[in-house]
Amino acid sequence: MTRPPGKERFRLEGTSGRARAAVLSLARGEIRTPCFMPVGTLGTVKSLTPGELREAGVEVLLGNAYHLYLRPGTRVLTELGGLHRFMGWDGPILTDSGGFQVFSLARINEIDDEGVTFRSHLDGSLHRLTPELSMDIQAAIGADIRMAFDECPPGEASREAVRTAVERSLAWLERCQARHETHSGRDGRGGLLFPIVQGASFGDLRLESIERTLAMGDWPGIGIGGLSVGEEKEVTHRVLDAIEPSLPRDRPRYLMGVGYPDDLVEAVRRGVDMFDCVAPTRNGRNGTAFTAQGRFNIKGARFATDPAPLDETCDCACCARYSRAYLRHLFVSGELLGLRLLSLHNVRFLIRLTSLARAAILRGEYNRWADDWLATYRRGIPRAGIQEEGEDAEC
Repeated sequence: MTRPPGKERFRLEGTSGRARAAVLSLARGEIRTPCFMPVGTLGTVKSLTPGELREAGVEVLLGNAYHLYLRPGTRVLTELGGLHRFMGWDGPILTDSGGFQVFSLARINEIDDEGVTFRSHLDGSLHRLTPELSMDIQAAIGADIRMAFDECPPGEASREAVRTAVERSLAWLERCQARHETHSGRDGRGGLLFPIVQGASFGDLRLESIERTLAMGDWPGIGIGGLSVGEEKEVTHRVLDAIEPSLPRDRPRYLMGVGYPDDLVEAVRRGVDMFDCVAPTRNGRNGTAFTAQGRFNIKGARFATDPAPLDETCDCACCARYSRAYLRHLFVSGELLGLRLLSLHNVRFLIRLTSLARAAILRGEYNRWADDWLATYRRGIPRAGIQEEGEDAEC
């Protein structure tokens, strides 16, 4: 396999412990890491325009191959010049492979070594998704970074099931690479392909997955899948601690489906560079705000006459212009502006959080900064097992 240019596009600028600050240079722009990628499932980050995302500091978006395949479909995307032109976003786009959604959303699915047969969650229609089709979908989307099609077992899966998922994901990766080269060439000029390592919470399977994945090619980046799927946070931390020494230092590391503030800070501490999650916008639509003092739901009666902004440390348009009292009024009145403003705030909060983390890394004091930040943030989080109304527990 010829070495793709993606490796040379990743420039490490500083480290602090295992935390890293870097720049990933792509044709459509630079991505400064650590970075958070808002999720644009159907070609839109729900309720927010591309212009608003740019103003919030977003550098890269995530698109969803499964959802875009079902609607509007690859024919529409191809005819209209790909997702960038279709949605009016000129920056980089990363697409997931569709595998996680097939396993989690499809009404019925049957997995075999060739692919997955599933029924659409929209209308029950029957579809067949293979590694080759996943690459075709992501090529039609025109993604700058494309993820390999993998099998993601649930957090409670047995060792036998996880072993099967590791083997199948490796076999599918070889097929993804072959198909990807027909679209992008062996040098990856039309988009970079990231493999995904699996293994759930089994450290030896994780390490084997990494070793065998790296033996298959000089990949431009590595996806870490199968975490944040129901396991305890301590398990996630343990897995990241175990695999970090085996991950290439000169490639970006992408932890899939993680986006709550404290989880992000802890993962950066363990050497992760890139993140995505629906958490900021999903929680925002339900009235839950991320703040430096923890999460809270703005619909609470205690905010009815509160003149303060959501977060006095935040520089977003929501915090600059509106009070907690007004935002509560919007939510209890069913006004759409409320969910838009909280979604915008939560996205900006995570973008700013990654910028603060990057600055601390470049100063060489990440662990101290992270400990101080987490101590303040966790004091404000509702006690374990107690959720405020409307708050989402997981991504």
